[in-house]
Amino acid sequence: MVLLAVHEAQQRLLANASPISRAQMLDLHEAMGRVLAEDLAARLTHPAFDNSAMDGYAGRHADLAHIGAELSVIGQSAAGHGFSGSVGPGEVVRIFTGAPVPAGADTVLIQEDAEILDRGRIRTRFAPAKGRHIRPTGQDFTVGGMVLQRGSVLDAGRLTVAAGMNHAGVPVYERPKVAILATGDELLVPGSLPGPDQIIASNTYGVAALARENGAEIIDLGIVRDDSAAIAAAVAKARAAGADVLVTLGGASVGDHDLVQPTLLACGMTLDFWRIAMRPGKPLMVGRLGGMHVLGLPGNPVSSLVCALLFLEPLARRLACLPPRDRSARAIAAETLPANDKRQDYVRARLTMDSAGTMAAHPFQRQDSSMMQVFAQADCLIVRQPHAVETKAGDLCEIMVLRQPVPAP
Repeated sequence: MVLLAVHEAQQRLLANASPISRAQMLDLHEAMGRVLAEDLAARLTHPAFDNSAMDGYAGRHADLAHIGAELSVIGQSAAGHGFSGSVGPGEVVRIFTGAPVPAGADTVLIQEDAEILDRGRIRTRFAPAKGRHIRPTGQDFTVGGMVLQRGSVLDAGRLTVAAGMNHAGVPVYERPKVAILATGDELLVPGSLPGPDQIIASNTYGVAALARENGAEIIDLGIVRDDSAAIAAAVAKARAAGADVLVTLGGASVGDHDLVQPTLLACGMTLDFWRIAMRPGKPLMVGRLGGMHVLGLPGNPVSSLVCALLFLEPLARRLACLPPRDRSARAIAAETLPANDKRQDYVRARLTMDSAGTMAAHPFQRQDSSMMQVFAQADCLIVRQPHAVETKAGDLCEIMVLRQPVPAP
């Protein structure tokens, strides 16, 4: 069987993935990182009134334009407590930041430019331009104006303006539901005491974390034994829960105990492709079961995580209406990398960064796909294209960044 190239497999996966159109209303406190499902218009005008941008004195420009002018302070305007009168010739009102500009005033003299005299008077030390330090009504936005566009990812700034527009909640796209199913007679949940032929199931936690990080809601189907009926029951549970993606961990190859693929085919799955020209992660499976995407990841922890980065991350982001995440970068190879064979290789490596911001990738000596500790210590994956020639130490190499290095002092 001819192995499918990684980039072709990614393109085929995403070509069949449509962003989720289901929407829900969320309180602003719950909407961080979610994607706006509708354009959002302002429900009020901001500022609702002319207000002061500084602490100082509000008056008529005709009076404030002359350095040395002596003016009478007839009252004060504070935020929430405006001055109810009107400013006339030779008069000013003590004003504070955010306070309404009183009637008759058109300019603010900041307090540093005012000399305080006796009997409630000030003398000007500076001649401000007309309208100086006044925020006009509607400077930010006006009622009915479209401020946030559909498809915007809600962050701190956008949530702030949504609240300022008087929205207590916002319409957002629902998160894609990713159901995760681990299979294997040998698997136990963390915290268990393994027998002589058993291991702890670890893949679920890393894959789930990656999916959540990329906008997904997780349905944990737990661990099922190597039994077609048990696997089929778990698949039915995923469909009943409305899963958009079913991720299986292990059992997708063709060994006597690898029952995931035949069981899914018996359940009606259409197999799109299987087996990728990559290392680690060759036995990746992609298909559809009705409206549910099926992504079969290898059982080895590192293979599972590398495949999740390459396939689950972009799929989850496409479904969640999030922009693609670009992990690609270039770094200096700290060691010579040998010529590669026909499979695209993902080499675990540490990243360092010098004071100039130049990154260097230091590959780990051991690259076994079962070694979780090495992956946990890796900052990047060095990407070795199929049939790549030797890369000498000091040459640039292509990497996928897992976490950003800390620059050297």
